[in-house]
Amino acid sequence: MARENIKLKSEESSEYYYTTKNKKTNPERLVMKKFDKTLRKHVIFKETK
Repeated sequence: MARENIKLKSEESSEYYYTTKNKKTNPERLVMKKFDKTLRKHVIFKETK
């Protein structure tokens, strides 16, 4: 199956966010702006291994 679970890590804290993505259509690493609960603001989250 092409859709897999991935883990996004905050650049400013140790917060993690879990989501899914289709690896066939998006082979590159995912970068999203999400809300960080520990910092209580929106920060950039990047896909980890």
